[in-house]
Amino acid sequence: MAASSSGIVAGLTAAALATVGYLAHQAAQTLPAGMGRAAPTGAAPAAGTSKAPQVKRDPTALPLESGKGARVVYSLRGDRVWLVAADEAVSRTFEVQPSAVDPAPGSYSVTSRSNAVTGSDGVPVEHVVRFADVDGVVIGFSAAVGGPTAPAPDPKVRTGGIRESRADGDAMWTFATIGRKVVVVR
Repeated sequence: MAASSSGIVAGLTAAALATVGYLAHQAAQTLPAGMGRAAPTGAAPAAGTSKAPQVKRDPTALPLESGKGARVVYSLRGDRVWLVAADEAVSRTFEVQPSAVDPAPGSYSVTSRSNAVTGSDGVPVEHVVRFADVDGVVIGFSAAVGGPTAPAPDPKVRTGGIRESRADGDAMWTFATIGRKVVVVR
């Protein structure tokens, strides 16, 4: 009788496993696409990484940690400027052509302005707003009088002119008066 009992138990166990397998298969078939499915071999993310989609930051969004209050924010990596009002509203943002010499990240103030001069690269510029000095190279925003067709600055020449369009230069000139804070971020 011992042999028949063990046969019954073995049969019931096999039936239970088959039933559980069938139900698991049915459940997997009713899941929404992508849920509960194992990743193909070799497709697992590296340790410490997330499977969640990466959200790309809007390049025109005001950088975090860029200060408070009325200020000009200049991103070295983004080659972009934001004019920020006292209430934290961005009144204008625009791309710039960086200078050959970059200021260090930090907080500065507008120290001088010139309506029209010749840049250190020989290009006539207007609405020059200066805010830093790096090893004798004066750093500031300016608009080439020749407009967008003005030649790109020679990267071998140590110049500090951060070039903007004439329309953006007009906005900078109006906004960035002497003493206005300029925050440089990476």
